[in-house]
Amino acid sequence: MPSRLNPYISFSGDAKQALEFYKEVFGGDLSVHRYADFGSEAPPGYADKVMHGTLETAGGFTLMGADNPPGAEHTPGNTMAISLSGDDAGELRGYWDKLADGGTVSVPLEKQMWGDVFGMCTDRFGTTWMVNISERQT
Repeated sequence: MPSRLNPYISFSGDAKQALEFYKEVFGGDLSVHRYADFGSEAPPGYADKVMHGTLETAGGFTLMGADNPPGAEHTPGNTMAISLSGDDAGELRGYWDKLADGGTVSVPLEKQMWGDVFGMCTDRFGTTWMVNISERQT
């Protein structure tokens, strides 16, 4: 397996719902492992929490995520965003519409000064997304 780099998102108890939502947005195969799936005694209240989840899409996207482990503080913040970019406007607008639904749009998806269509939103699970649609130069 070649080395790869992909986002790993931490959640505060709703990782399963969030990963299922991302599967609805992007399609693909979702694998979710709960703390109870690993045979040892799960920490109190964690049996059904996600220890590790992976979404692999046909388009080559990989998202990983989990509920924070016991004792770890979950502090959503503005230190990371996931960027989607390309020139397939229909595909990228479709992702945008689903991610922004129920979330907060901080930059509307519209033509920007650099010539591309760009937008930024935070989805209903607190994850920030940037979408950039390259405009073909004629």
